[in-house]
Amino acid sequence: MKLIFPNGEHAAVDLGEGITEIGSGSDCQVVLVAPGVAVNHCDVEVRNGKATVRIRDQSVATVLNGRQIAQESPLKPGDLLLFGRIGCRVVALDKPVAAAPPPKVEPVDEGDGRTRVRMALPKFMLRGVSGTTFGRNFALMGTMTIGRQSDCGIPIQAEEISRHHARLQVTAEGVMVEDLGSANGTWINDKRVHTGMLKPGDELRLDTVRFLLLAPGSQPPAASANPVEEVVETGKDSGGAAIWWVIGAVVALAAIGVGVMKYLGKF
Repeated sequence: MKLIFPNGEHAAVDLGEGITEIGSGSDCQVVLVAPGVAVNHCDVEVRNGKATVRIRDQSVATVLNGRQIAQESPLKPGDLLLFGRIGCRVVALDKPVAAAPPPKVEPVDEGDGRTRVRMALPKFMLRGVSGTTFGRNFALMGTMTIGRQSDCGIPIQAEEISRHHARLQVTAEGVMVEDLGSANGTWINDKRVHTGMLKPGDELRLDTVRFLLLAPGSQPPAASANPVEEVVETGKDSGGAAIWWVIGAVVALAAIGVGVMKYLGKF
């Protein structure tokens, strides 16, 4: 098998027998430098023609066929893998790759041999802010189920979470949350809901397990559009001050002249 990356931005990676390390670290066999890719992101191991992917860093998102994985999972031809922002397809060596030529891309000068791959970020991500999920990111795509059961799109191993706790559906405005009859309830910003809209910056709580919704592709609000500019006028009133200085000098000279004339007996 091999990994085929989109847009021809990365050469195909043959998955031979043994372990292929993937990450942003220079010691990995497949080096991918992009936001969301950990230094040691994951391994792909091939044994007797069978491949599995093994997660090495739980704090970043690894998605297999639209479902985030947290443990070793089998790979087969046709599977889609997403490492943070970077996506690729698993294909069999004996199957021809699509004949369409890759689109022209701008060359990237990477002296150390690293490859930059342009991929769109997931529109929304959940970041764990408590318990066993603290610091972990979960990519949200389409409609996903979150719960304790391993067949959930986002499996969370916590006793306080129901087997199928809630359904999450990505929309243009945010993420629609639907409680699936959980035992301990679903909360948005400390308000218990059956259905509700989760927006970037909002908190999703499943009993005591809390998440924060992030929008990785959004831009922070711009600073002040009309900055206040302090203008110091140094020339204003300088002409008036000069006139008063001249008048004062004339008066002083006149007074001196009168004094001299009196001294000489002219007055």
